[in-house]
Amino acid sequence: MEFSRRETLAMGLGAAVLTALPFRVSAAAEDKIAEFTGGADLADTGVELTAPEIAENGNTVPISVNAPGATAILVLATGNPTPGVATFNFGPGAASQSASTRIRLAGTQDVVAVAKLADGSFAKASAAVKVTIGGCGG
Repeated sequence: MEFSRRETLAMGLGAAVLTALPFRVSAAAEDKIAEFTGGADLADTGVELTAPEIAENGNTVPISVNAPGATAILVLATGNPTPGVATFNFGPGAASQSASTRIRLAGTQDVVAVAKLADGSFAKASAAVKVTIGGCGG
């Protein structure tokens, strides 16, 4: 099979775009975190994120987050086209600062939870989830 110069250049350009796509999606998640935190430093303790290591179906992946003393928790799926999954806000009358839900994942990726604590600091937790069947058109 022979390719013309134009076809070879088109395939090379397509491969370059596909290679750079995950970096762009990850950058969107980083932008969401920076917007939520205002650029503040993130602690590695204070948030507990529970997600399965392997999800058979990306359409319904159960997760739960727990952050005692949090006023808000942001949940992101770093590999989704739109990384923002949910934001949970807790008022002063909240009995606990935890939430659970099911999310949709486009494929194998990291799920990240960032909590804003009552003292104004931020904490982060992440979990890698391997998806065997994609949920966002995969």
